[in-house]
Amino acid sequence: MIKIIAGGKKNAGWAGEAISEYEKRLRKPYEVQWQFVEEEKLARWLADWPFNASQYVICCDERGENISSREYSERLEKAFLGSREVVILIGGAYGFSDLVRERADFVWSFSKLVFPHALARVIVAEQTYRAQEIARGGKYHHE
Repeated sequence: MIKIIAGGKKNAGWAGEAISEYEKRLRKPYEVQWQFVEEEKLARWLADWPFNASQYVICCDERGENISSREYSERLEKAFLGSREVVILIGGAYGFSDLVRERADFVWSFSKLVFPHALARVIVAEQTYRAQEIARGGKYHHE
């Protein structure tokens, strides 16, 4: 199970439709569970959040490392093999504090471009499906 904590409201509209399309295809351990925290409260909430060793925390932030889809798949597989819960953090308009980025296991940048958080959610959903397909040798990903 992958837990995605996102700033803002529940996935809706075009982004919700796209995310639902990818979620339908996900299988254990790649299925996702969303948790939404009001954007104004997210920074305070994460400052008190108990990052712990049983979790592999990925923080989506443009100041992170840019990796390939295969590398993302390998990181998820390693976390699953280590029996760690994967937690992905998607921030709001102002990203994350230095403290949150430091406490995360990995800070992931999709690109040098900055994306709205609705699009970042779609990217996470699609890349998680792609990671699943890479791990199982499916035909979705081509290299």
